[in-house]
Amino acid sequence: MKHVLATLVCLAAVGLCHAVIETYEFTSPELEARYHSLSQELRCPKCQNQNIADSNAPIARDLRVVLYEQLEAGATDDEILDFMVARYGEFVRYRPGVDQNTALLWGAPAILLILGAIGLAWHFRQRSAQPVTQLSATEQAELDRLLRDSPS
Repeated sequence: MKHVLATLVCLAAVGLCHAVIETYEFTSPELEARYHSLSQELRCPKCQNQNIADSNAPIARDLRVVLYEQLEAGATDDEILDFMVARYGEFVRYRPGVDQNTALLWGAPAILLILGAIGLAWHFRQRSAQPVTQLSATEQAELDRLLRDSPS
């Protein structure tokens, strides 16, 4: 029974772990490192939630080939990213550049943090500005009676 269970677990793991395996012959280890870095940076246009390194889509495979060819041709990282953006739009990058179209995307976290701090300051200031009211003698007597009569 243990062998059957171990076999099933191994088969399930093999089914889940179908990764992209490609072998490119790079002329230098630096080019290979740049290839891996850029393939993690570029988003698959079809999958949209995977980078081209992890995607099995045909377009991702084509982009990996283009990336390899451009690296071997001597293109810089910026030239490659500019080529991909010109062809597929800014969406192809996981970290888009800052321009008029993406300024809100980059600035939104800071804006929200500032607005949250202002909101908290306003809340605590309003809270401290409210006077503390004392109970009247009748209210205090009623409270004492309730506390005395409560089953505790």
